[in-house]
Amino acid sequence: MSSPVVVRVSHRYSAPAERVFDAWLTPGQASRFLFRTRTGNVMRCEIVPEIGGGFTVTDRRPAADGDESVFDVVHMGKYTELTRPKRIAFDLTVLTYTEDTTKVVVEIAPLGPQACEMTLIHELGATEAARMVEETTRKGWLNMLQLMERELFPGASACISSA
Repeated sequence: MSSPVVVRVSHRYSAPAERVFDAWLTPGQASRFLFRTRTGNVMRCEIVPEIGGGFTVTDRRPAADGDESVFDVVHMGKYTELTRPKRIAFDLTVLTYTEDTTKVVVEIAPLGPQACEMTLIHELGATEAARMVEETTRKGWLNMLQLMERELFPGASACISSA
């Protein structure tokens, strides 16, 4: 049996841990970074921030560069842990591509009153399909964390790393 594919990315924010945590659970803020792509538009962002609650984020994307047709990518999650301001865990399904569920954990460590480091761990599974999307998934999360920095904390300096 092959080992599971785990994507781990980190980002440091010049913002309190509470502010970063809350951004994940506030629809108006989350819609500005959560599952957004460079060419997409978040059409729907619904969040029920409680254990057993969840979210639906729909990003409308062009089918191809220069193509006027679009398709919707639907991300659905169910919260399994919410420990403010340190940890968010959820089961994630990206319905447009698969009905398989993966596990995502967001850990937020305070580095002082106005700084924190967020580490995101995405367990993709041990399948060949998981291996095929590993790098794309890593790039997607890194892009999202950068977008979160620009959208929610403009002008703040940050360090990004991928482990």
